[in-house]
Amino acid sequence: MVKLNDIFVNRNKKSGNLVKSKGKEVWVYILFGIWALINLFPIYWMFTFSLKSNGEIFGENVAGLPREWLWSNYKRAMAVGNIGRYFANSVFIAIVTIVIVMLVSLMATFALTRFIWKGRKQMNKFFMLGLTIPIHASIVPIYVILSKLSLLNTYSALIIPYSAFSLAMGILVCTGFMQDLPMELDEAACIDGCGAWGIFFRIIVPLMKPAVATVSIYTFLQCWNELMFSTIFISDSTHKTLPVGVQALSGQYMTEWGPIGAALVIATFPTLIFYAFFSKRIQESFITGAIKG
Repeated sequence: MVKLNDIFVNRNKKSGNLVKSKGKEVWVYILFGIWALINLFPIYWMFTFSLKSNGEIFGENVAGLPREWLWSNYKRAMAVGNIGRYFANSVFIAIVTIVIVMLVSLMATFALTRFIWKGRKQMNKFFMLGLTIPIHASIVPIYVILSKLSLLNTYSALIIPYSAFSLAMGILVCTGFMQDLPMELDEAACIDGCGAWGIFFRIIVPLMKPAVATVSIYTFLQCWNELMFSTIFISDSTHKTLPVGVQALSGQYMTEWGPIGAALVIATFPTLIFYAFFSKRIQESFITGAIKG
């Protein structure tokens, strides 16, 4: 009888503990759900904002779904505000900048970490100086250089500075990953007949995918959201980027806020989509960096 009672008591304790743990899990899910709703609300509000009229935006229906879905706001933003052209310019500049930064960062890191040559440590310190220079503190000298080279009002006026200021971070991230790749891989590839370029493209680059994703997102955000350079170095509408176009649109539509909301959605959602595709790689890079530390 004593043993049977003990068994029943233990079972009751275990069932009680299971109920308590499940109750805690429910509260955790509820809290995370509330936190997710809080973070997603600005995206919801911006999207519904872009489909409303001024009357709904200013008081009649601030947070609810649009009573009349004005998809024409997007058409007006694209046609009248020329947002389509600015969007294409931003995409082109971002893609070219990412390609340049990734190629130069990987090649520079490969030379700094896999080869032994005089002055490589000093060269690495020189690259890292770029992290200490505020990007907007160099507007005047960059403007003078671009003016003398006749590069103002061209795509190069933005691609070159964006690439230069993203390069230091790119080399820093790539160095942390490439230093932990065993040199035996290079030696094995060399024995199999690979030269320096073969080792770089066939061995190193495929193993650097988490670093490539991290640097790509960082560079993309730098290019996509930058306003000061694109405002000062570009004055013609042919080469303006999306942030400048949204700023000009707010001055053009003093009373029509729906097209402004549509332009903001067009400018914001590509960043969310870009991160959604590369989020797995970013998380892998964070985990790898934590393990290395």
